[in-house]
Amino acid sequence: MNETPGTIVEPEWLARPSTDVAPALIGCTLVRQLPDGQRIRGTIVETEAYEPGDPASHAYRRPTPRNQAMFGPPGTIYVYLIYGMYHCLNIVCDRPGVASAVLIRALQLDGMPPGIQTREKLARIAAGPGKLCRTLQIDRSLNDRPLQTGGPLWLEHRPPEFQHPLNQGTLSLVQTYRIGISVGTDLPWRWYLANSPAVSKP
Repeated sequence: MNETPGTIVEPEWLARPSTDVAPALIGCTLVRQLPDGQRIRGTIVETEAYEPGDPASHAYRRPTPRNQAMFGPPGTIYVYLIYGMYHCLNIVCDRPGVASAVLIRALQLDGMPPGIQTREKLARIAAGPGKLCRTLQIDRSLNDRPLQTGGPLWLEHRPPEFQHPLNQGTLSLVQTYRIGISVGTDLPWRWYLANSPAVSKP
């Protein structure tokens, strides 16, 4: 697997269970290219994994038109709507036909996105899956599309300025239980960057 820091995350790197991918995505960069060519970049600081047989997964029972993207190849974008108003971004993992995905819960943005007017601090405007999608203009139009450079979304591996402190122990990840669900609450499949101000709140 190519894990050279700062390089593009290829589908092959995502072709493993979401419980392996979710913590490995912390520190990676999510890049959103808007239709006008402008880009929004942010460091992933919080993720959740969803696996086959997981009662909290949308694909727990069977494929449906809503969850079909979860059964696609690794690197497929899965976007769903909750409460009729909030979009959530997921990255499909593992193998085609295996419903495995990582929910991207929060980003630490590199800078204020174009057109955003808010009194919130920069660290908080993508601190949660719904806020993340609103800020990055992600909706169902991106569902079932591939992550790829030149497209609307892609991922880059951890840069040295993240990986080195992580190796040295000055940065650390926390593994805990998922939030915002009513089933599968006993599975410790949520990870976040310790002490990050951009992590979402329960």
